[in-house]
Amino acid sequence: MHRELERLMERIGLTPLGEPTALAGGDIAAVFRLETDQGAVVIKRDAAERLAGEAEGLTALREAVTRLVVPEVLGREGEWLVMEALAPRRRASGGEVALGEGLRELHAVAGGAHGWHRDNACGTTPQPNAPLVDGRTFQRERRLLPLARACHDRGLLDQRLRVRLEALAEGLETWLPDAPASLVHGDLWSGNVLYTERGPAIIDPAVYRHYPEVDLAMLTLFGAPSEAFFAAYWNGAAPEDWPRHEALFQLYPLLNHLLLFGGSYRGAVERTLDRLARG
Repeated sequence: MHRELERLMERIGLTPLGEPTALAGGDIAAVFRLETDQGAVVIKRDAAERLAGEAEGLTALREAVTRLVVPEVLGREGEWLVMEALAPRRRASGGEVALGEGLRELHAVAGGAHGWHRDNACGTTPQPNAPLVDGRTFQRERRLLPLARACHDRGLLDQRLRVRLEALAEGLETWLPDAPASLVHGDLWSGNVLYTERGPAIIDPAVYRHYPEVDLAMLTLFGAPSEAFFAAYWNGAAPEDWPRHEALFQLYPLLNHLLLFGGSYRGAVERTLDRLARG
């Protein structure tokens, strides 16, 4: 076992029983399960700054919700993060209803500026969070324009698509209303939702405050939430402007995937811009 991890385990009062076992996934960071004298824990190894942002995000989510399970941070040192291990189970009846109700509770934590008091990361992509009062400005200056520029600089986005993205970003005030900034998970694709014996759980956050549709759009982009989920979340019917908001807030994760994984996501970016152009 790595000496730094040994020191961390000693500091938080856990005695390992054996060696860490690698878990599936781990595309961004190495993730392990370790049995200890006080039960199993999950260990993540990644860049220290990214782990600091994740640990803070998990703590913020735990403090904000009672209807969702969020793993407790047990300790962090350098490139190691130790968390409570969750016990996944097959999705039970009512699980998506509970997820919808839990996200509604999370997003009700609203107020203040859009952003966060520190930058963090979405995957390995640095995520600038310097607060701005207006949500349209935040979406433009902290999300769409930086990633459009980064993708263009790497040859992943041609000039035509970059111009379309910039025009969309500059015109947000013409149709997107400003709104209170909700606490959001920030990277809520389906793989970051687990169903456990204690209820639905959310993991691997990239938290900040922004439009709540950030989380919903990510769920529909890389997953298929049921009608029961949305009925529980909205406590009724979808808002009339949801389809256009869904497309807008899918652009950022699509650009991030284009940056991280290459040109196979370029077509999805263009199709999403087409959806937005149709209104």
